[in-house]
Amino acid sequence: MIEKINQEAAHLKSQIVNHKVYAQISDLPALRIFMEHHIYAVWDFMSLLKALQINLTCTTLPWFPVGNSKTRQLINEIVAGEESDLDADGGIKSHFELYLDAMEQVGANTKPISTFIDTLQKGATFQEAYAKAQVPSAAQKFMDSTFAVINAGKNHATAAAFTFGREDLIPNMFHTMVNDLNSKHPAQVTIFKYYLDRHIEVDGDHHSHLALTMTSELCGTEDKAWNEASDVVKEALQQRINLWDAALLEIERLSETTVSLQA
Repeated sequence: MIEKINQEAAHLKSQIVNHKVYAQISDLPALRIFMEHHIYAVWDFMSLLKALQINLTCTTLPWFPVGNSKTRQLINEIVAGEESDLDADGGIKSHFELYLDAMEQVGANTKPISTFIDTLQKGATFQEAYAKAQVPSAAQKFMDSTFAVINAGKNHATAAAFTFGREDLIPNMFHTMVNDLNSKHPAQVTIFKYYLDRHIEVDGDHHSHLALTMTSELCGTEDKAWNEASDVVKEALQQRINLWDAALLEIERLSETTVSLQA
């Protein structure tokens, strides 16, 4: 059934891997725009992760054994790696915090994502936080889609969104471009390069395998669960395409402005 989801989502994955946005990231200003959009997907991914941990393990007191011991083991192992990984200096950081460090080094604007999170932490609604932080419309829709899945409370669907909408869809071409930028601007791109390299090392292989096993465990033998999982996956991938479209549009606008000023 995992293969069936892969087949049904293949055309969407292809659109992501072959998206035009990657070819446009040839300098630091373009990379900044991409990261200022991508950071919401990184935060969103961490929210999916924690939703699964909350639902599949006991996170309240008094403690009781919750659910299937295998899924508990799988999600706890993934959480440890995503929430408490090593940065380039051997410190402990979540992947979200590592990405923020990379944005700051590159010179990307971290104020919107910080304002968004701070506003949520103070008890505001998502809509209020979107407005205050001026979150890009495509990022808003991306997160709304994810939290609709989370709030539906179906663990198999949440696991499917987490597993198949992961960050491992960034193509090798993008890694090559980042390596080139790092060679030209070593004082500004080293953390982002480390983030991508670490992502390949940890997320792209081991965590992907764990997540696939978890999704299979949760869907079990129920056709309805697998069909719901497939629908969620396709929606998550489409939202990713839309987010990349928005980043591309902004990068193209910047390029046009730059050309106009030079004319």
